[in-house]
Amino acid sequence: MTDYIRKRVVVTGVGAITPIGNTPAEYWQGLLSGRNGIDYITHFDASSHDCRIAGEVKNFDPHDYLERKEAKRMDRFSQFGVAAAKQALADAKLVINELNAEQIGVIIGSGVGGIKVMEDQQTVYLNRGPDRCSPFMIPMMIANMAAGLTAIHTGAKGPNNCTVTACAAGSNAIGDAFRLIQGGYAQAMICGGCEAAVTPLSVAGFAACKALSFRNDDPAHACRPFDRDRDGFVMGEGAGILILEELQHALSRGAHIYGEIVGYAMTCDAYHITSPVPGGEGAARAIQLALKDAGLTPEHVTYINAHGTSTPANDSNETSAIKKALGEYAYKIAVSSTKSMTGHLLGGSGGIEAVATVLAIANDHIPPTINLENPDSECDLDYVPHTSRAQKIEVALSNSFGFGGHNVTLVFKKY
Repeated sequence: MTDYIRKRVVVTGVGAITPIGNTPAEYWQGLLSGRNGIDYITHFDASSHDCRIAGEVKNFDPHDYLERKEAKRMDRFSQFGVAAAKQALADAKLVINELNAEQIGVIIGSGVGGIKVMEDQQTVYLNRGPDRCSPFMIPMMIANMAAGLTAIHTGAKGPNNCTVTACAAGSNAIGDAFRLIQGGYAQAMICGGCEAAVTPLSVAGFAACKALSFRNDDPAHACRPFDRDRDGFVMGEGAGILILEELQHALSRGAHIYGEIVGYAMTCDAYHITSPVPGGEGAARAIQLALKDAGLTPEHVTYINAHGTSTPANDSNETSAIKKALGEYAYKIAVSSTKSMTGHLLGGSGGIEAVATVLAIANDHIPPTINLENPDSECDLDYVPHTSRAQKIEVALSNSFGFGGHNVTLVFKKY
C-alpha cells in the first residue's frame, strides 16, 4: 500500500467489560486507582486445581444488552463482545442504518472462543448421550461468533472477520480493521477482542503447561509484571472494543475523537509453541516496523502499554525487545502493564489494553504497574510502579504477543 492512498483513521468510541469495571469509565477509574481485579475463582469449584485465582468480571448482567432468549444462546465470551461493542457504538454516537451499514464492519478476536459451552456439552454427551447435545453448541462455541453476533445485533454489514492469534488476537483485530479503513474498504469498524476462558479445563490446561501463577495464598499480589518474584500469569476475562473511523467520516458527523491510530505491525518468532525467542528479536521487529509504518521515531514515543504478563520469560524478553527496538531512548519512555490489575484476558487482552492506551492519550495519564515491589535486574525500564502518573502523551504503543510466536504492536497518537 503506497502512502498517497492511505486514509487517516481515528478512534471515536470505546467499550470495556473488565475485571475492574464494566464500562469504560469504571475501567479507566480502576486503572488510575490501581484497583486489583484478581481474587479466588467463583465460576466453578477450583479447590482441586493448582491455580485457584483469576480476574473474573463481576456483576455483569447480559440482559442489560440482550434479550433473555438471545443471551441464553450465546457463550459468555460473545456476550462480553456484543456488550462492549454496543457500549462503543453508543459512546461514538454512531448509528448504523441502511444507508451506511455496508460501510461499517466488525473484526473481533478471541483466543479460544466458547470453551465453556464446549466443556458443558462434553459433560452432556458423556452423561446423557450424543442426541442430548444442544443444537446451539457449535454456533455458541466457534470463535468467530462474537464478530458475527455483533454484526447481527448492530446491523453492520461491512467486512467481518475474527482473528485467532492467541493472546495477540485483539490487537490483530484492531490492526486489521485499521488497514481496511486505511485502504478505503470501510468507513468505520467495530474492533477489539473478547474472552471468557475462566473454566475448569482451560485453567487446568494453562496450569499444566506451567504458565499460570500458583500464588493462591495472595491473589491480590499474584500478578506482578517485571517483579523478580513473578511466577506466571493470572487469567482474566472480558472484552475491549474500539470504534475506528476514517477521519473525514468522523469529522463530517462531528464525532468526538479520542486519538488517531497511525501504525500497525505483526511478526513471528518462528521459534517455539509457547516461549518467546530469547532476547525478544521478534517483538523488537514488531515495534520497529510499527513505528516505521507510522512514520515515527523512538523519540516520539511517550508511553508503552506492555504485554507484561508476569511470566518469567515474557517480561525480561519484552524489556529486551523494547531496548533493542528503541535503543537508549527506551529508558526515557514510561512502560506499564495493566494486566497487573486485570489479569491476562488472552485474546481479549489486546482489546482492553488498546482501550487503556487510547484513554491514556486522551487524558494525559499513564496507568500504573501494581505489585512491582522487587524489580527484576533484567527489567530495568520505567514501569510506573504502584501509582498512576499525569504526563502529556503524544504517542503510545500497545504490545501483544501470543503462543505460536505472534507479535503485534499498535501505534496511537494524540489527534
